[in-house]
Amino acid sequence: MGTKKPRIVIIGAGMAGLTAANKLYTATGFKDLFELCVVEGGSRIGGRINTSEFGGDRIEMGATWIHGIGGSPIYQIARESHALESEQPWECMDSCPDEPTTIAEGGFQLTPSIVEPVATLFKNLMDYAQGKSIQDRAGSDYSNLSAKALKISASNGGQRKLSVGSFLRQGLNSYWVSKKDQGELQGYGNWSRRMLEEGVFAIHENIQRTYTSAGDLLSLDYSAESEYRMFPGEEITIAKGYLSIIESLASVLPPGLVQLGRKVTRIEWQPEEHGSSDKEKVHGARPVKLHFCDGSNMLADHVIVTVSLGVLKAGIGEDSGLFSPPLPSFKSEAISRLGFGLVNKLFLQVEGDDFNKFPFLQMVFHRPDSEFRHKKIPWWMRRTATLWPIYSNSSVLLTWFAGKEALELESLQDEQIIDGVSTTISSFLSQPHKQDNSNSRELCNGNMNSMKNCHESEVKVTKILKSKWGTDPLFLGSYSYVAVGSSGDDLDTMAEPLPKHDNAVSPSLQILFAGEATHRTHYSTTHGAYLSGLREANRLLHHYHCVEVKV
Repeated sequence: MGTKKPRIVIIGAGMAGLTAANKLYTATGFKDLFELCVVEGGSRIGGRINTSEFGGDRIEMGATWIHGIGGSPIYQIARESHALESEQPWECMDSCPDEPTTIAEGGFQLTPSIVEPVATLFKNLMDYAQGKSIQDRAGSDYSNLSAKALKISASNGGQRKLSVGSFLRQGLNSYWVSKKDQGELQGYGNWSRRMLEEGVFAIHENIQRTYTSAGDLLSLDYSAESEYRMFPGEEITIAKGYLSIIESLASVLPPGLVQLGRKVTRIEWQPEEHGSSDKEKVHGARPVKLHFCDGSNMLADHVIVTVSLGVLKAGIGEDSGLFSPPLPSFKSEAISRLGFGLVNKLFLQVEGDDFNKFPFLQMVFHRPDSEFRHKKIPWWMRRTATLWPIYSNSSVLLTWFAGKEALELESLQDEQIIDGVSTTISSFLSQPHKQDNSNSRELCNGNMNSMKNCHESEVKVTKILKSKWGTDPLFLGSYSYVAVGSSGDDLDTMAEPLPKHDNAVSPSLQILFAGEATHRTHYSTTHGAYLSGLREANRLLHHYHCVEVKV
């Protein structure tokens, strides 16, 4: 009898799983060294990448951007596979307008004199938190403001407990203190200048929530921000869709290697303290046994787990028992500490004579407890930040939701969403009462000249399409972040294979972990998932003393 080939099973056919499969197959395909299999619980490949169409345009329900093209492996694949060219319109094909139209609730368009200083303040605070050099564009010492905010926040909560949210708010307070000798300019209507500045600041906080998936920036760890890395260069979307990257990775795999509809319900493995000859007899020579939802099972020498952090969080719960025996405490505690948030996208099909004049709209909402808020604007709309066409003159609008608002969106009927969004649009694009006040005109354009054509013709929302990452049992959320109480060390711990140490009782590298939540500096990104899949494939190739053929 011939020697039995090692069997490697990859759980999940997303970016990390298919990258690992691609690497293992292309590096060893001619040697026929491994018995390789990818099992996917859903009915499609791609994971949190899901390209779709809406209103005749190509859109992304999940991952959207290549975050920097300089040195990005995703950009390299997109370029080599000619995925950056398309005759069909696609989401963000012309990127985003450089100059958004910022409007306060009630229809007051804000001038650059109120918007730009606050936007610059926010950017510089985030640059400071992320360890970047600060650009002083507004003639103020934002570096000193940031340092002061850090000192105040740290003294209030202790450096190890400092959150991005508290740091940002201390920065805003320091900004107000630095401006107090300039006097309080009158606002507009029921808005004071301070209320407007806080509202503009909240726009950028809410955008940051969608960037990070932290539903509340008070839960986002400050110290980890400086470890996060981006590739240099512009951020772009993919003309033929993000799914084209997935299809390119999968194209080299033979038919049948990827098995759809194979949801894993339990992973039996042999840690050192549980290793026994009896168990080895049950499993044969292969140490891992996978159980599937249809009652079938599969034995493996090595399993690469690429499921989301949300699924892992649910899997370590007492009622789940995804791993048998349970994961060791060092691994389960890291899973528990790290954050895994929810971000959803809402696409809106609109019609009307002048829908093509719809602006790149930034919305300044009254605080939820304000007596001046529009009572019919639903609560789940009040922490959205932007609403804009997915490219110039498109009839499809896009807005983003995070946290509890994103989860609420999943439970609403289409008619409820259309009504809530339509009410919001009406409030922001309506003609406000004119007021002859010179100080007010410094802050707001009461005439709304740039919006004249848009609000004189009704813009009607006819249908919607929303993502539902939070309630999808295969994901249970969107992407990971370093929460207060966790650290980058937990991301490294996520990447450690099991059993933790080689020993004579239990075979090594039984369970390996990949996915964006296992990369210390590129978590939350598709390229982080890609790099993690490559890392675990190379770990196995090194284990079997294989010569790497292709990266």
